[in-house]
Amino acid sequence: MEVKPGYEQTEVGVAPKDWEVKPLGSFVALKRGHDLPERERRRGDIPVMGSAGSNGFHDTALARGPGVVLGRSGASFGQAHYCASDFWPHNTALYVTDFFGNQPRFSFYFLKSIDFSGHNSGGAQQSLNRNFIAPILVAVPKRKEQEAIAEALSDADAFIESLERLIAKKRDLKQGAMQELLTGKKRLPGFSKEWQTRRLEQLAEIRNGGTPSTTQPHFWHGNISWCTPTDITALNGHKYLSDTSRKISYLGLQCSSAEMIPANSVVMTSRATIGECAINRIPVSTNQGFKNFVPFENTHVEFLYYLLLTKKQDFASLCGGSTFLEMGKTQLAIFEMKLPTAKDEQTAIATILSDMDAEIAALEKKLAKARDIKQGMMQELLTGRIRLV
Repeated sequence: MEVKPGYEQTEVGVAPKDWEVKPLGSFVALKRGHDLPERERRRGDIPVMGSAGSNGFHDTALARGPGVVLGRSGASFGQAHYCASDFWPHNTALYVTDFFGNQPRFSFYFLKSIDFSGHNSGGAQQSLNRNFIAPILVAVPKRKEQEAIAEALSDADAFIESLERLIAKKRDLKQGAMQELLTGKKRLPGFSKEWQTRRLEQLAEIRNGGTPSTTQPHFWHGNISWCTPTDITALNGHKYLSDTSRKISYLGLQCSSAEMIPANSVVMTSRATIGECAINRIPVSTNQGFKNFVPFENTHVEFLYYLLLTKKQDFASLCGGSTFLEMGKTQLAIFEMKLPTAKDEQTAIATILSDMDAEIAALEKKLAKARDIKQGMMQELLTGRIRLV
């Protein structure tokens, strides 16, 4: 393979000629953290840094900041976390005791980029042993380039964090708007007609779900979308359901209690996790863990969606069952809610909330792109494929 000018083939692959290949143990010195049970923690502002990052506070620091910890076991095995201040390194993590002149923030990003999965020193429970990873060979730039890389990646992190804060703020604003607009506490200009109490059965036709027999292969892999609670969970709070993970056949639909739900209805979970909603963009059927709403002509589907979301706790109080919580169709049908009976007011409220959702979705897309860009920057900068000095 041809190596471009300024680079050379090393024990760790192609790297810039002025980068130094050395064992990880010569890049940073690592040590196991110290136990600190909850009962022994005292009120203070010193972060306790464990395998998943900060997990509380104490009044005493055992390590000077800035510092870096590596998850030593469990789900956070090998994950790197940065702490700008003095901290208590918990025994669920390894922590850097000496950076050997390397820039701390760069060291954090560098350790974060290493895949430690092949260096498990434990059995079924993963464990990261400093002696096992110390011989890993790494290629490291000089301090000046480390500082440039750390600054670039820190700027990317700052942008990502600003987007995360903005999204959280927008979600809070939307939650406040829902509480005001969907209860009538705040009325929109041009609407003054008194709201009325209606039963759910007066707003929509309520349809059940069902599951075709799994022992009949011809009931499955058809062309009818079949929704499970997992499909709703995968939406991560987004409003629209555009596809499902499984399909059933027409015969499977006919031979089960599942019913077809036309597009632009509301599907809602009615078992275990109660009241998770989505508007189905396509005709679907669902399993028995749902109660589904086909809106009547005088009910705006998006208004109904938002209204149902505000009633999760009320729906949970309707549930019964010894094995798992479940909400019955009869109970749901007579459930009463106060709302504007004029569809144009429902539409106006839904439009405001939908616009807020669209703004949040656009920001989330921007955030996902920023994260992808930062990940690409790490791969290029920390391997020397792109140079900043």
